[in-house]
Amino acid sequence: MRIPTLAAMALIAASPALAEGDALVIGNSRYSAMQTLFGAARVAASAQAMRDKGFDVAEVQDADAPAMREAFGAFAEMLAEDAGGPVVIVLAGAFLHGTGGAYLLPVESDGAIDEARVLTEAFPLDAALSVLEQYPGRAFLILGESAAEPEVGPWLRLGAGDLDIPQGVTVLRGPAADVARYAARDLARAGRLLSRAAADYALTLEGYAPQDLVIVQPEEPGAPQGATEPPLPDPEAPEAEAPEPAPEPEAPAVDPEDELAWNLAQGADTAEGYDAYLSRFPEGAFAGAARQRLKAIEDEPFYQQRRAEEQLELDREARRAVQRDLTMLGFDTRGIDGIFGSGTRGAIKAWQKDEGVETSGYLTAGQIATIDTRAAARAAELEREAEQRQAELERQDRLFWGDMQGRGDEASIRAYLERFPDGAFVEDARALLREIERQREERAAASDRQAWERAEAGGTVEAYRDYLETFPGGAFAAEAESRVRRLEQESGRVQDVAVARQEEAELNLNAVAKRLAEARLSQLGLPVGEVDGRFDEDTRRALRRYQETRGLRVSGYFDEQTVVRLLADGVLGND
Repeated sequence: MRIPTLAAMALIAASPALAEGDALVIGNSRYSAMQTLFGAARVAASAQAMRDKGFDVAEVQDADAPAMREAFGAFAEMLAEDAGGPVVIVLAGAFLHGTGGAYLLPVESDGAIDEARVLTEAFPLDAALSVLEQYPGRAFLILGESAAEPEVGPWLRLGAGDLDIPQGVTVLRGPAADVARYAARDLARAGRLLSRAAADYALTLEGYAPQDLVIVQPEEPGAPQGATEPPLPDPEAPEAEAPEPAPEPEAPAVDPEDELAWNLAQGADTAEGYDAYLSRFPEGAFAGAARQRLKAIEDEPFYQQRRAEEQLELDREARRAVQRDLTMLGFDTRGIDGIFGSGTRGAIKAWQKDEGVETSGYLTAGQIATIDTRAAARAAELEREAEQRQAELERQDRLFWGDMQGRGDEASIRAYLERFPDGAFVEDARALLREIERQREERAAASDRQAWERAEAGGTVEAYRDYLETFPGGAFAAEAESRVRRLEQESGRVQDVAVARQEEAELNLNAVAKRLAEARLSQLGLPVGEVDGRFDEDTRRALRRYQETRGLRVSGYFDEQTVVRLLADGVLGND
């Protein structure tokens, strides 16, 4: 089988035996100033791990459109001699999608990403799925989506979107950093359950996904990986002349010292390392790839800082924690999703600028520790301020209620309910009103009562105003005016409530997180009723009180700011 030679792949000798599987690995880690976390070393590690298991691998990194087409063509040639093993496609980088499908963006030399060029030159995921469809039950598409956010126009949207997955094809996808760790460590691990790996690395498993699915089958006892026993000869069969053996393809001759120097340079992945390789092997087998890596490093002003952050190997929860801490400190990351996109990078730069350190947008371990310490201190400070505001609010609540009791009239009771709609004495105030209304109904004239019943049946601002026009001094006039004010206020809040409800839904809080939230509110002295994970009116009332005393937007619904403030240690999270 011919092993393709690509500009950005290591040269290896062709194997005389059929491969244990076939793979295509494309890892694009540079889009002008936009960086993925699936670096060159990760691409090489995942590809090499499959080679070590006997796979034939077409690999290319930081590829433009022609290089991706060439790699895909080489992969298709491999499949012509398919031996029944796994067929794996690993794609990492920036994706866009539209009505016509999804695309992996090429790395353009000029850094430009034009929508029209994407539609005609980017790598279409439909092509990958069409090939994989031919190998049901052993076809795997692994997508690492980067945090790069290219400008898009009317035709395309960010990300790979929803995929139309053919029957028998398995798709594993997630943030590029998490996919990178999985691909380098576990993708080629024999007997590794894909469902367990998806859970361990917080990846999404779609399509064909039985619980016992693995990519690389476990080795049979006593047989080396990939070995096959020759068939026994048939004693009854006549002797036949042995056919002339087919000539083996010539393997490219690579100087072992050249290959060792290249491996060392790749391992370091620094300008100094690639310079050292080129100084020793200016015309070496990997000179072109070394010069390509040098250019990428030179074009990126904070290359070393990015590599240093990648080596911290922050998992998704660690990245969420950084985003929560930055948000707590007042630096908007535009989401707490564990993906370091342009919003998070901008927040990091803003924090670094305030600190008077290099504004690279990439974090060191020391900076992460500093951010965490300061966020904890800020959370404690804000909580002390909130406790003071809550105490003052409760003081005013008690004073207002005491004053109302001294007056005891309907107007005072309604004034209390409008001033403290979630106050400590709301139920008492409502009980007093119900008694006043009952007594009024008994005294009201039949015509007055009938008009009020019609107004209540209508339940609109117009219905209550009609009653007031007919009975301006009627027994139910004060109640009618109160309901008009309340309905007008509610109509102005309808859109705000809809937005707040949607924001809470997008947080995707699980049942455990909801119970933790209610328990935390209860610990703060805000009664939520039963702590059961169901956000009923008691919970909403407690949450509104919490938001009011913390200076947050008062909606009674959870948003990112409320979650960060309520549980600064990050207990709230998704499944």
